[in-house]
Amino acid sequence: MASPRVRKIADRIQVIVAEMLERRIKDPRLGFVTITDVRLTGDAQNATIYYTVLGEDADQQATAAALESAKGLLRSEVGKQLGMRHVPTLAFSWDGVPESARHLDEVLAKAREADAAVAAAREGAVPAGEADPYKKPRELADGELDELDQADQFDED
Repeated sequence: MASPRVRKIADRIQVIVAEMLERRIKDPRLGFVTITDVRLTGDAQNATIYYTVLGEDADQQATAAALESAKGLLRSEVGKQLGMRHVPTLAFSWDGVPESARHLDEVLAKAREADAAVAAAREGAVPAGEADPYKKPRELADGELDELDQADQFDED
């Protein structure tokens, strides 16, 4: 777990980079980018910036190239705003979590549909066999002795 200072720096880097991409970087290759997370090493020397892009695979590749070309400008702005002696190097990494979450949502929707189909099939069903399948003690008619009573009769003689 990172120290609170490192976590605070990572949060600040996320805000700075997001604002820069929104306001100052005017690269036409840059699509609809969202900075999802920033992970900073414990010594605050390397920062990995996770991002997602709205669009197709070509848009993701163009955005990755645009982020690589803007890396120097972004790092200098991070250094200015943080006021640190050693500015962390920036590395951009595509965040696959939203895509995985979308896939999991689809799988869960299929499971819900299967559960609904099973529930619909179960709606009018009745169990096979007797209503109570468990063995009950036999009820005796008048004058009948069960096995235990017979054994007690012979012991008394």
